[in-house]
Amino acid sequence: MNWILPIVLLLTAAGGVIIYFYRPKKQKRTESIYTHALNAMVRGDTRTALKHLRDVVKQDTNHIDAYLQMGDILREEGNAQAAVKIHQSLTVRPNLNNEIKRDIHQSLALDFQQIGHLNKAQREAELVLKLDRKNLWANEFLLHIFEKQRNWDQATQITKSIQKLKQSQDPNQIAGFLVYQGMDKLEKGKQKEAEAQFHKAVKTAPEFGLPYLRLGDLYAENRDLVKAIENWEKFALLNPEEGRQVYSKIESALFDLGRFSEVEKFYERILDKDPANLNALAKLANVLEEKGEHSNALTLVEDALTKNDGSIHARLMRLKLSVHVSKPHELSNQIDAIIQLLTHGEEK
Repeated sequence: MNWILPIVLLLTAAGGVIIYFYRPKKQKRTESIYTHALNAMVRGDTRTALKHLRDVVKQDTNHIDAYLQMGDILREEGNAQAAVKIHQSLTVRPNLNNEIKRDIHQSLALDFQQIGHLNKAQREAELVLKLDRKNLWANEFLLHIFEKQRNWDQATQITKSIQKLKQSQDPNQIAGFLVYQGMDKLEKGKQKEAEAQFHKAVKTAPEFGLPYLRLGDLYAENRDLVKAIENWEKFALLNPEEGRQVYSKIESALFDLGRFSEVEKFYERILDKDPANLNALAKLANVLEEKGEHSNALTLVEDALTKNDGSIHARLMRLKLSVHVSKPHELSNQIDAIIQLLTHGEEK
């Protein structure tokens, strides 16, 4: 009987060796294929990546990451409907941790956004926030959705959350949404509520120009021209580049009030703050010319050209002012210079 024990031990050892060398290598094989898929994605070879990912899920139906990547690739290739089917199938899988659930709902939000189902996209992003309330991606995604839906109240609230997460402050962005809320009120005929929103925007961001523009327009509509001018001028001072859209409004309002003589001072205030503002300079030159101060108007433009010799706007203004005081050959030279600048610009 002593020979039985060695035989049993030998068979056990042999069995162990066989099991070791011939055990299933499914896990190792699928992870290797998955790695090849990821490498293909990095190269931008989505066709190869999809092939590898399909091989992975055939061998391992529990490989959630492979399913996620398949859906994302299909969406990026324009097949968001197929992506939705894949990603939705993952939501019923049991025992998923919160991180994977978050990734699934994020992918679904992007799928629905591409299809144009914004309400469903919003719902999926909100599910991401339920799983991770400080998720910056979800907050910024929802802001984009609210802007498309013109849901300015929600956009305002979520902007505050985003700025808190980023530990940054941008009162202008919040004030902008308050102005949009006011514009919506105006469309519905609620002028008092609109005015309140514009004032709220001013209080939120005193250096933000847009609410002053809207207040000026609102006061002008109600024939309160004094307040209209006051707000338009604040807008023009805060937004030199866009201020020209209120110049004619201010001139007309001052004319209606019998205060047209104040137009010159208005443009001088603009130029004091922004000496390079050629639109205001041209307007002031026109005012001076209308007053018969041709020499002063021309001097003003000449001074501007010494600082910005390449300005076609200023050169045209000088040409206009020079018509009655310059000789034909001088005017011709000015025209040639303007043509040269225009030609040079076209060549670029």
